[in-house]
Amino acid sequence: MARLPVVADKFYPGDPTALRKQIAEYVSPGVTRQKAAAVLVPHAGYIYSGRVAGETFGRVEIPETVILIGPNHQGYGASVALGTEDWAMPMGSVPFAVDIAATVLQNSSVIVSDNTAHQYEHSLEVEVPFLQFMQPNLSIVPLVVSHISFKKCQEVARELALAVKRYSGPVLLVASTDMTHYESREDAAVKDHLALQYLLKLDPEGLYNTVVSNQISMCGIIPATITLLVALATGSTRAELVCYTDSGEVSGDTNQVVGYAGVVIN
Repeated sequence: MARLPVVADKFYPGDPTALRKQIAEYVSPGVTRQKAAAVLVPHAGYIYSGRVAGETFGRVEIPETVILIGPNHQGYGASVALGTEDWAMPMGSVPFAVDIAATVLQNSSVIVSDNTAHQYEHSLEVEVPFLQFMQPNLSIVPLVVSHISFKKCQEVARELALAVKRYSGPVLLVASTDMTHYESREDAAVKDHLALQYLLKLDPEGLYNTVVSNQISMCGIIPATITLLVALATGSTRAELVCYTDSGEVSGDTNQVVGYAGVVIN
């Protein structure tokens, strides 16, 4: 069985030629790409957040193996659910990265194999075409998470970091998140940069606590926290904000925006 797209022709073009053309417009040619441990990218419709995602992915070398971590918007399945199916995408099939996923599942008390959590979830799907565009030999470990405690985030991160360290090749982590939802541009920018300052300081606990205590509607706070913890455990020392914008840049409505940020961690 393969996981089928759920937001093709909604969030991004379902036609492979049109999809490649749109992504090419977002990924700047001629940019020197760096090795990275992780990126944080948005997951809205490409018309809104595609440029942020493209600029961010375009800064890094995409290895053949990528661990994708996103929020579970739909509420199906386990709280920390690893998908084990290949993905049938418009630009071609993307295989499940069996070897590294097996290491994760064998050593985990928290992460479980669960495809139902992925069936209708868009937060990882919208990232895959960018990764395919830049890495034709892509294989993925898709992980969606519900809201869990910081202690549980630490447990998940330890298990992922162990698998990354044991793996024979390079691995990129992708944290999928939008920032503040449906507030004014002014309020969203203040809240989002409050959260981003902790991410850029490589402070996962500060990030988690700030988002929770200030009720910042950053849907992927758990993926971002876990990704930052894994990056630190595998030797990361710096993070860079590539760009920040909001949906009002496209819609013209600055009273009810969604914020989008792109970050590279290395």
